[in-house]
Amino acid sequence: MLNIKIERTASPKTKPDYSKLGFGKYFTDHMFLMNYSTEKGWHDARIVPYGPLPLDPSSMVFHYAQELFEGLKAYRKADGKIQLFRPMKNIERMNATCDRLCVPQIPAEDVLQAIKAVVEADKDWVPYDEGTSLYIRPFIIATDPMLGVHPSHTYIFAIILSPVGSYYAAGINPVKIFVEREYVRCVKGGTGRAKAGGNYAASLIGQKRAEDMGCAQVLWLDGVERKYIDEVGAMNVFFVIDGTVITPELTDGNILPGVTRASCVELLKKWGVPVEERKLSIDEVMEAHANGKLDEAFGSGTAAVISPIGELYDGDTKMVINNNEIGPVAKRLYDAITGIQWGKTEDIMGWIEKID
Repeated sequence: MLNIKIERTASPKTKPDYSKLGFGKYFTDHMFLMNYSTEKGWHDARIVPYGPLPLDPSSMVFHYAQELFEGLKAYRKADGKIQLFRPMKNIERMNATCDRLCVPQIPAEDVLQAIKAVVEADKDWVPYDEGTSLYIRPFIIATDPMLGVHPSHTYIFAIILSPVGSYYAAGINPVKIFVEREYVRCVKGGTGRAKAGGNYAASLIGQKRAEDMGCAQVLWLDGVERKYIDEVGAMNVFFVIDGTVITPELTDGNILPGVTRASCVELLKKWGVPVEERKLSIDEVMEAHANGKLDEAFGSGTAAVISPIGELYDGDTKMVINNNEIGPVAKRLYDAITGIQWGKTEDIMGWIEKID
């Protein structure tokens, strides 16, 4: 168990208008920090006022991108109590990313304790408004002041908090997606399954191309054959074809194992809805659309929860899905997951971790 020291800010911030939050624009009064060295291991756990991190210009994170992050949320129930959604799944994934990037793991119980402690310290920042939450961003960066390609010997683990609204301006309304065929996000054996910033840096060019076409996100294909669907930008992706829900399988290690993705699959199985985790080609999706069998499509992720796909652009081909409306599967999943997250419905899956 961590011995967390707490230093309260002397100058609390003015809270933003919670009806106009957007996503990731505002940050709370405090943050959690903990250091690592090969001599001491993980040590000096503390909550301090939110502010800049002093880093040497030669810190290895700047030069070799040895860093990782996670994303989860705290939710305010109608009775004012605060809760987390499946935090141990995020922590499990964080430690798997640590292994992939040669970063020392942190005991899961310590990470959960740190998350709860910093949320408790800034609990007044957890919004009450419908559809809002407190986004939690844990991250680890390499801090050795040295130029040389090898794992760092020192690290900082930090947790920052941000009150947020909808990830997309469209909210739960369907979005437009661009199929990227020139660039790839990752390949088998790479870091696709890791929550590493380098993956997102590599994806920016596709995202920019999507935005230039008036689309909200990019649909990535596999990096080898360039035909199998991987994921959508910051989300995993699902397609409902002739009544069966299909999502790309995780076996090649090139797709992020999303917590919301897992929750969708578990709920669908519980409901008896046909669901398959397998390779899915863009050609199969296009054929299903041409035959009138592409019922709906949607992305899943912590930030947006469920994001329906209304239009899919592949070169000169435009596919309108479900009349550009949210489909029944996406709507049922969104209602079920957000109902549990905000405490509106019973947590029959045992996914909630209470803060207070």
